[in-house]
Amino acid sequence: MAATSAPPSSCEIARLPEDLIAASIARTAPRDACRAAAVSPAFRAAADSDAVWANFLPRDLPPLADGELSPAPLSRKALFMRLTDSPVLLADGLMSTWLDRETGAKCYMLSARALCIIWGDTPEYWRWIPLTDSRFSEGAELRAVCWLEMRGKIHCKMLSQNSTYAAYMVFKLSVESYGLDYPLQEAAVIIGESKFTRQVCLQGHENEGEDEEEVPQNYRSLMVPAIRQRLRRRNCHMPPGVIVPKKRADGWMEMEMGEFKNEEGEDGEVSISLMETRGDNWKKGLIVQGIEIRAKK
Repeated sequence: MAATSAPPSSCEIARLPEDLIAASIARTAPRDACRAAAVSPAFRAAADSDAVWANFLPRDLPPLADGELSPAPLSRKALFMRLTDSPVLLADGLMSTWLDRETGAKCYMLSARALCIIWGDTPEYWRWIPLTDSRFSEGAELRAVCWLEMRGKIHCKMLSQNSTYAAYMVFKLSVESYGLDYPLQEAAVIIGESKFTRQVCLQGHENEGEDEEEVPQNYRSLMVPAIRQRLRRRNCHMPPGVIVPKKRADGWMEMEMGEFKNEEGEDGEVSISLMETRGDNWKKGLIVQGIEIRAKK
């Protein structure tokens, strides 16, 4: 009877040296490394190694606030996972950062304090309130303005190269909010010579079908009838292409302001703005946490 050879006990590729497997996995993406770890014990050892995950961590992560990574992660993979789980504060306390789990791209949020808010330091128009559901200690609440303008900026070198990003306004509306549905606001994102603009609506049509919003008596004298009429436009349809807010899992609202591509070697800044200054329409009740800049899916 002819002898038959026994089948190999493991995949031939698993016999490769661990450092060679690790070097190959390091050329992929974080998601691929996690999948490779499930192939075999040999692959798991290589895929979980510091040599692989050091390649996925940014080499120029900005300085973090004291204690943000306490206790210190025990491995490069643990550090990567910690930075993708939730935002960590930068040293100045005005920005937070985290990594996109799929790509490792650096993401940020500019706090309300990091923004330039016109009339933001005038108590009659804006006030600063404590936040209990944010990494930032305070946010900006709109008391009453007819000129809404806020701007934020971030240096391109802080972002990941060759990555597409989107900017989002993160906010809430108080129960007394009004005047944020009409006129529509304009959002703009500028990088280099490229400028992206779009019409947005902070208040959307969440209260469609209601009667005119109740406006405090002391503000009514400031509004001519034509302006007050705009507060009743809950029943009209939103024009095509206007971006409205979406509810987030953390209880805040977010509204996409625009997107941009951070090319390799891009210098300069990304400027992001939200404005409504044409209508002379009084507004109230916007609570700003900040502007989020994250990798575009």
